[in-house]
Amino acid sequence: MAPSFEEPAPIDMDAPLKAAPKLVAPEPEHCPGPESEKAGQGDACAGCPNQQICASAPKGPDPDIPVITARLASIKHKILILSGKGGVGKSTFTTMLGHALAQNPDSQVGIMDTDICGPSIPKMMGVEQETIHVSAAGWSPVWVSENLGVMSVQFMLPNRDDAVIWRGPKKNGLIKQFLKDVEWGDLDFLLVDTPPGTSDEHLSVNSFLKESGVDGAVLVSTPQEVALLDVRKEIDFCRKAGIRILGIAENMSGFVCPKCTHESQIFKATTGGARQLAKETGIPYLGAVPLDPRIGMACDYGESFFDNFPDSPACTALKSVVRRVGEEIGLGADQILPEEAEPMDE
Repeated sequence: MAPSFEEPAPIDMDAPLKAAPKLVAPEPEHCPGPESEKAGQGDACAGCPNQQICASAPKGPDPDIPVITARLASIKHKILILSGKGGVGKSTFTTMLGHALAQNPDSQVGIMDTDICGPSIPKMMGVEQETIHVSAAGWSPVWVSENLGVMSVQFMLPNRDDAVIWRGPKKNGLIKQFLKDVEWGDLDFLLVDTPPGTSDEHLSVNSFLKESGVDGAVLVSTPQEVALLDVRKEIDFCRKAGIRILGIAENMSGFVCPKCTHESQIFKATTGGARQLAKETGIPYLGAVPLDPRIGMACDYGESFFDNFPDSPACTALKSVVRRVGEEIGLGADQILPEEAEPMDE
């Protein structure tokens, strides 16, 4: 049975309760924000159809932000996985990143799937048929292994093929519940998988996590210019939203034959690929992960690519990317993924 979306027992916080104003038009470019003390009174508000709404709305911070901050206080590192382009293997990359981090038995890892309309993380992690447990402490994530947990809207759907046809406010409300009500416990890493684009889900995650602290975002792209075009927009979004960019990783960078291990360029980097983009924009280049058909097979069967093909070129490349991410968040290579770490039994 799917869990209820009712609010859990109220938490006594000092922040005043208020209702966010319902705007009738998009915010103007220089909008001070509907919750700002200057809302409806600034120069940018002149002529805005929302001016009266903002001027009369309650001011002050969202009362749920302190609750979210307290809930996530035991999570050491929070990393967003972003890409403005769909189809670049972002969710696949997130699952492999989660499995890689979980290979360190001393690390506790969580994956939060914020792709509300197209949740694929549960399938890739082999827990598609699971449901979440609801208790007085909150929602319990589904544990793939002893140190790797997952939360997704997929666990709440009666049937796996059911479409989630929600508008922005309802999607944002579920993301807030994922952050406010899920009992993650003590985590070393929380990976937040996001949908393509720069819209509702991304803005919600950023605003809700801002107070609790986000280490940064990992951008995923493929070599061709049509993918890099949208990644440039994602870079602009991160900079405007104040999200630190940990670096860009190039996925599907060449094809490695499983038998002869020869690499061929399937998606040619006509403009230099992610490496050149990183150089142009001044962001770190995390590395390239080759296209390996066994990665897709592992995701289809919900198995760990690292456990099944630890010596593959793609596995070696991704381990290098993981260590580069660790360096960007201030961890040593051996801290985030020790060389001698053995895959854990599930």
